[in-house]
Parts: sequence; structure tokens; C-alpha cells
Amino acid sequence: MTTTSVPDGEKAAYLGGALSRTLVPLELRPLTGRPFDGQLVSHRLGHVRLSTLEADAARFSRTAALIARAPRSEPQVGVGVQVSGRAVLVQDGRRAEVAAGGLVLYDTARPYAFDYPERFRTHLFHLPRRLLGVPEQDLRRASATAVGPADGCGPVLLPFLDGLAASAHSYPVPVGDRLAGSLADLLSALVAQLTLTRAADGPDTPNAQLVRRVRWYIDRHLGDPELAPEPIAQAHHISVRYLHRLFEGEGVTVGKLIQRRRLEECARELARRGRTAPTVSAVAQRWGFVNPAHFSRAFRAAYGVPPRDWRAGRGAGADLPG
Repeated sequence: MTTTSVPDGEKAAYLGGALSRTLVPLELRPLTGRPFDGQLVSHRLGHVRLSTLEADAARFSRTAALIARAPRSEPQVGVGVQVSGRAVLVQDGRRAEVAAGGLVLYDTARPYAFDYPERFRTHLFHLPRRLLGVPEQDLRRASATAVGPADGCGPVLLPFLDGLAASAHSYPVPVGDRLAGSLADLLSALVAQLTLTRAADGPDTPNAQLVRRVRWYIDRHLGDPELAPEPIAQAHHISVRYLHRLFEGEGVTVGKLIQRRRLEECARELARRGRTAPTVSAVAQRWGFVNPAHFSRAFRAAYGVPPRDWRAGRGAGADLPG
């Protein structure tokens, strides 16, 4: 889609409409006095929508009003990879300036705005938030943070995204599905890394350090059906009572955290496509659920649909618990 043959007065509206139909509803406002010019190329890889946008200086805004018009639309995670020019993302009161060669993460379920102060080229990757298997609170911490080629996951993630953008048109459907799953895994790692970085930048009290160690321990042992407060407390040389006191300020009990993290990993795995996907019961057992009936009830309570419906794509309106 290109504005080349569109009348000058309609170019911005044309490109804004194309972006809104392809990604999510947005408002586009040119930042130059001359006739606006831009083009959009888009591909799909499994659950991932990849779009390459090149345009003159502009602001792209996703407002609360636009979000409210489609309250049941599936929340998406977006990643902007800056190829040329600069981008400034504002979300949740944070401002991230992205230079060429860098990336930034954002959440389409909450208002945001991209400012491109000069002509630019960017790759935009959108995928359902449920595929990442990360809590909403972690995604909030990770959004609107610029990541450069030498920062954190940047050396691994940026070359992968650049290569995916260059070759997306050439993959058959089964290969595209697998690549989409790999991207979701890499973005989950990015969210984890950014979340830990923000936590490290905050007050680092002994209790905060211990809570982080407990959370890491839980994530490493989710597949153990014996995972419970008692062995967790023993592993950290504290009493069960003290363990529960540590999590009083976390908004979730230890038992609920274990179940929530297990359900998140099951939901993420069940949402993946593939001809050789494991059964629902195999996924549940891999993440520590030994009773299929209990797993099904817990999953439905968390996501509003049974696990089999989620796998079939009939849970698009659901979301990961925060």
C-alpha cells in the first residue's frame, strides 16, 4: 500500500486507514507542512503480523477512545524495530527514544503514541499477548523501554527480527508458524530481562531480593507437581509463615502464584500452532498439573474457555491474568 497515486490531501488519511486495518486502529498526524508520503508492506507468519512502514515525519496515536471502540478485541504486543530515522514512544508515562538499529516494546491494550520527527523506516511486529505467557504487570514494566544492539537481549533479538522482516514473504505456512513461536519465546525473554532490570533499578532491600529469588525458584520448578510453599521455604532456609509474609505485599499468595504461572505457560503452549502439537493433558502434566479435571476447571476460571477451545483459537478475547 502506497500513497503515490493518492491525492495530496488524502495521503495521510489513506495511510492511517491502512495501518488501522492492518494492525490496530490508530490516528495519524503528519509533522511536516509538505504533502505527506508513505508506504506499508505487510505479511503474516502464524499469529504474527509483520509490517514495514516507511513515511515522512508523523505522529501515530492509539488513544483511549480508539481502544474503547473495540473492547473485546484481543490484546496485542507490539515491537517496533527502527531501521532508519528516530522514533519516540510514550506509554504509561514513560518516554523511550529509539535510534536506528534499536527496538521498543509496547502494548496495544493501553494508549500510546509514536513520534517520528523525520522520514523513517520501521518494522512493526504484532502478536497476541497471550502467546508470550507473561503477566500484564511484567509487560507494563517492560513497555516503553528502548533496547539497542548491545543491550540485554538486543544482540540476539535484533538480528532475528531483521532477518525475519527481510524473508517473511518466502516461508510456507508450517515454517511461518514455527518462526512465530520462536519470536514469542524471544519476546518473553525480553520482557523477563527488562522486568528484572527495572526491579534492580528500584529499592533493593533484602526482602525484595528474597522475593525475586523465590519467584525465580518457582519458575524453574513449575513442572514439579510437588512444588508448594513448604519445599520453597525449605529451599530458602525460611519458615512457611515468613514466606507468606514476604508475599503479603505482592498481591498474590505463593500458592496462587504457582498456579497462575503454570496456567500462563499452559496457555502459551496451547496457543501455538503446529502439526505435531502435544495433547492438552500432556501440556498440563509438563507444567505440574496431575489432575486433568482440576486443570480444566482452573484454566476455564482463568481464561473463560476450556483448554481445548483455547487451543482451537476460540479464546481470542481472553487474556492472561495480571
